[in-house]
Amino acid sequence: MTAVAPAAITAEGLTRRFGATVAVDRLTFRVDRGEIFALLGPDGAGKTTTLRMLCGALEPSAGQVAIEGIDLARDPEGVRERIGYMPQHFSLYADLTVTENLDFYADLFGVPPKARVERTARLLEFSGLTAFQGRLAEHLSGGMKQKLALACTLIHEPNVILLDEPTAGVDPVSRREFWRILYDLNRRSVTILVSTTYMDEADRCTTVGLMYGGALIAVEDPAVMKRRMRGDVVEIVATPKVEARAVLKRSPEVLSETVVGDRFHVVVGDAATAIPVLTERLAGQGVRVKDARAVPPSLEDVFVSIISERRAARG
Repeated sequence: MTAVAPAAITAEGLTRRFGATVAVDRLTFRVDRGEIFALLGPDGAGKTTTLRMLCGALEPSAGQVAIEGIDLARDPEGVRERIGYMPQHFSLYADLTVTENLDFYADLFGVPPKARVERTARLLEFSGLTAFQGRLAEHLSGGMKQKLALACTLIHEPNVILLDEPTAGVDPVSRREFWRILYDLNRRSVTILVSTTYMDEADRCTTVGLMYGGALIAVEDPAVMKRRMRGDVVEIVATPKVEARAVLKRSPEVLSETVVGDRFHVVVGDAATAIPVLTERLAGQGVRVKDARAVPPSLEDVFVSIISERRAARG
């Protein structure tokens, strides 16, 4: 019988307390090999604390972590060889060139001189930094700095990479380029766990874990998560927006509402029934409704809906 390979990442009951504050509350999940797994949640949800525990930078108050079957607490060095961790604020050295930064991290991970020459050339080409290898890190754009940080994270060829909000503050074009690199890595059998506040990034992943208040409130394929959402989503374009939102907030048909660009997304029990009722009520309050129609739920709609349900359950 062929042995089944262990999961890339396994977390069981992972908990972290800071005094009386529970930053991460009993997280249990697994990331299979070859997955792109997103931890999605607002600032303060516990994403960074979780990633720091997964890589061994922070000791958990309770729970266990295993990377490719290796218990982190028992064999931290064995885990270190297999993972690459890119924190939110990666420590690039501004007064070193692109190549010198890669050399420095190769030294940290004990990459042999012969191997680092080949890896450096490949990573420079892979990240689109070959033409900038002699440039000081402080003179790189934000997107280039993130790509260099990723290259430094990959210099020891880890099987699993942990990325903490890697595209925060990066322009949209650089974000797309960064994700192109991640997809290329994934096609080479690298397992990726990425934390993000961007719904569109999470939508690109094979599995999404929704984090809120230090807890995992849902873990699933994003497409399946959308199909299982309770109720319908109605998109409403109305002016003036302040008055429109006030009316929607106090409407009993509306289970949750959020602003998406210049329009509202409201979750209702049944769109066909709710649309004429809401349209009439808004008009009665002097609000002009330009459009009101049922739309497929987005990941943001699902997230808002689940949080609203949890808040309602707590009273």
